Amino acid sequence: MKIAVVGSYGAGLTMRVPKAPAAGETVSGGTFAPGPGGKGSNQAVAAARLGAEVALLTAVGDDDFGRAAHELWRAEGVDASRVLTAGAPTMVGFILVEPSGENRIAIAPGALDELDAAAVEGFRAEIAAADIVIVSMEIPEDAVVAALRAGRESGTRTLLNPAPARPLPDACWPLIDVITPNQTEAPVLLGLDAEHRLDDEELVSALRERTGGVALLTRGGQGALVAEASGVTAVPPLRARSVVDTTGAGDSFTAALAVALAEGRPVAEAAGFAAAAGAHTVSVAGVIPALPTRDQLNARIGNAS
Repeated sequence: MKIAVVGSYGAGLTMRVPKAPAAGETVSGGTFAPGPGGKGSNQAVAAARLGAEVALLTAVGDDDFGRAAHELWRAEGVDASRVLTAGAPTMVGFILVEPSGENRIAIAPGALDELDAAAVEGFRAEIAAADIVIVSMEIPEDAVVAALRAGRESGTRTLLNPAPARPLPDACWPLIDVITPNQTEAPVLLGLDAEHRLDDEELVSALRERTGGVALLTRGGQGALVAEASGVTAVPPLRARSVVDTTGAGDSFTAALAVALAEGRPVAEAAGFAAAAGAHTVSVAGVIPALPTRDQLNARIGNAS
């Protein structure tokens, strides 16, 4: 089972605060912890922990953050031989986490701005060898399109995690086999304004019509909706024991979904497996510590059944 990932790496500078500050307000009493992050790297590590053979394409700077990234990938068994060393600094994300687990994130892309279509071309062999390629959108648009096109031309299943959401170019839509937005991202992708009146089933159906493939709409505590040619299926939520930190939950979900699809599971079953991964992740503080191993996830699914 092989998975290729094209996405971001960044240093996550996390502060847990009593409450998020309002404009002009200073909030004291926080605790600080730096750590690795970035959607692509998180997804690669998560997939590797679930038993996949993973190759990653991202970009880092020639700095301490970039060197720490390579140490992480070596430790987790992720093939980072194609990762680009850029002239700009490694991406940094500043993350504020409230006691409820909700988070607010600001990002300085840095090296990721140098991840272009030419870099993706150098990763084409890894995409062709994979069962599925995961692409996320913290990277330049031309790299997103190039990665999806390389998957399509290689016959590799493509999975777009459209976060952070932005309107997609028309050329993207027919290259997507599986798309996985949440309720906030879906209207942005479809170019709808805030006053749109589509319900969740109509949103996920509209996304499926755009791609001609599979659309999966995540809905937090409401579970997920899966739209296929045969219709829309509801995937029930798997409750977390407690919500400690929601950072990284979407990446854990995406990686587990890709692993399950690469194993040949039906989409709705794969979404249930992914929901279990997300529920595990929100119950543990930090991103990398919260990504489950296969044994942890199997135990959670067994306990929930």
